[in-house]
Amino acid sequence: MNNTEKLAELRSLQARANTIRRELECSPPGEITYLAPLDVTSDDTVVVEADGFGGATTSVVEGNYPVDYIIKFQKFFPAESEAESAAEELACHRASPRQVLAAPA
Repeated sequence: MNNTEKLAELRSLQARANTIRRELECSPPGEITYLAPLDVTSDDTVVVEADGFGGATTSVVEGNYPVDYIIKFQKFFPAESEAESAAEELACHRASPRQVLAAPA
């Protein structure tokens, strides 16, 4: 199989994966599904990034996301909706990052 054929196969597989993700209502890998400032007085941002298989990671980052930042807190959730709910809890100040992201899954 030459490179042209391999690329055609890869495109076909990607199209099928995209179709399955739409059917499962999950985002592609690396897609940001939630982004909000943690606090207007700081450089902290709450970010949810999909894993492409229905799960997602909620992070609190400091700096100029997505260019130059550090991760302060991070937790993986098995469902995107759980990760987004945790992010909303943080952004709406109903919970602290330590309460939401440092606890065991």
